[in-house]
Amino acid sequence: MDSRRPPPEYLLEVFADPTSVKDIVRGILHTIFFHRYFPTIRPSTLEVLDLTLPFVADPELVTLIDTRIGQLMRQLSSATSPNNSVRGQIAVQFFEKKRRKGGGLGWFTGGAKAEEEVCWEMWRLEITLATPRTEAERIKVIKAMEMTLQKTALKIVTVVNLHKDHIPPITTSEANPFPYLITLNPKIEGWGRPVGMYGATKGL
Repeated sequence: MDSRRPPPEYLLEVFADPTSVKDIVRGILHTIFFHRYFPTIRPSTLEVLDLTLPFVADPELVTLIDTRIGQLMRQLSSATSPNNSVRGQIAVQFFEKKRRKGGGLGWFTGGAKAEEEVCWEMWRLEITLATPRTEAERIKVIKAMEMTLQKTALKIVTVVNLHKDHIPPITTSEANPFPYLITLNPKIEGWGRPVGMYGATKGL
């Protein structure tokens, strides 16, 4: 992929109530990683609102996803809105490692790394959290949650099946060839950079 071109970005939108938001966000994030996480994993699933979704049983990834969801929940619980509806956002980026131009002169550049990590795909999940006040509102919220979750899961499958040409070739023997980053409320321009063995930052 040409690093000078912006990577494709896919927007996902879901609706949730306080009792279901954790499971819904967890299910969507694991669905994304199921199609973009290349190490060998044991097939697993989770049930969310009577919908069976894939689950990536990698301890480091599970911990990172749950950490981000916990941060999201703290943010949503502290927010207020006159219509009992608040919003949050989680983003996922996938990177490839590319050799820097002139990267072989690390001795001349103060030991700078010969590789750089270039983003090749981005997913942005927008969550609307609603707190129903009546039984009628609760029924409407449940229907909206089920509809948006099914629509979002289908969109992920459609995207990964239709858009494959931008996926970089695997050129490393590392267990996970593509570092990733999960960000809470990212600044859209620039976003972030992955760190650590698998590009999974543990803090904000």
